[in-house]
Amino acid sequence: QVQLVESGGGLVQAGGSLRLSCTASGRTFGTYAMGWFRQAPGEEREFVAAITWNLDNTYYSNSVKGRFTISRDIATNTVYLQMNSLKPEDTAIYYCAARRSLDLATTAAAYGYWGQGTQVTVSS
Repeated sequence: QVQLVESGGGLVQAGGSLRLSCTASGRTFGTYAMGWFRQAPGEEREFVAAITWNLDNTYYSNSVKGRFTISRDIATNTVYLQMNSLKPEDTAIYYCAARRSLDLATTAAAYGYWGQGTQVTVSS
C-alpha cells in the first residue's frame, strides 16, 4: 500500500519561503508520477506541480511557475516543493499525490494516492 506523508508547512510572511517534503513508502516508485495540489477554504483542489520519478520531467501551474520548484530524491523516496516569493493567495492545505504512470497529470482524479496534507499560511 502506498503511503505519502507530508511535512514542512507553517506560517510565513509574504515574500518568504518554505520547503514541503513528501516521503513515499510501500512501492518502488520508478514508474510513478508525483504531484502537489493545494486546497484553500471553500475552493476546489488545485494542481500546483508534478514530476515523473524516473525521468525527472516537471510541470507547473501558471500561478506558481517561476516561484515554486518540485524535485525528488530517489535515495530517500522524497518529493520536495520549494516555495519562494510566497503570496497570501498561496495559503492553503498542500497535498502530495502519486499516480502509477509515467505521464504527468494536472487533475486530482488522475492520482490514486494522497497524503494527509500540510497547512501553509502566508500572512500579508
